[in-house]
Amino acid sequence: MSELVIYQPESGEPVAVRLDGDTLWLNQEQMAELFGRERSVITKHLKNVFKEEELVEESNVQNLHIARSDKPVKFYSLDAIISIGYRVNSKRGTLFRQWATNVLRNHLTQGWTLDRARMDHNAAELEAALTLVRKTARIPELSADMGRGLVEIVSR
Repeated sequence: MSELVIYQPESGEPVAVRLDGDTLWLNQEQMAELFGRERSVITKHLKNVFKEEELVEESNVQNLHIARSDKPVKFYSLDAIISIGYRVNSKRGTLFRQWATNVLRNHLTQGWTLDRARMDHNAAELEAALTLVRKTARIPELSADMGRGLVEIVSR
């Protein structure tokens, strides 16, 4: 099931995009509007993205039938849009690159993008440390050295 999402650049009209699954899709006309360039420029960059094997065309292009069109329209994935955004030379292209870079930076630095394997490993280590702390804390003759050891485990 797809839904429409609106991207509003700081300067310019909002661009409606189709969100489907784990990516969003724009056609060449929408990319031309997004980046403030002629459609022919977008077409040239798309050809180069696929020719240079930066992306695989089959997994980044969808042919869709849309209203008021007598033939299918090609829509391009977020990966293709980002590739074009980093190739196109325009003020709006620069704004898009700044926005995309900022979103990526926020995901990485604010923990929105997580390393699942690392989290699972750390959780296992934490559980083992907590088990050791609980077991040691129940010893009636807990010495100062044992107490310091517990503090060290907890602080790690």
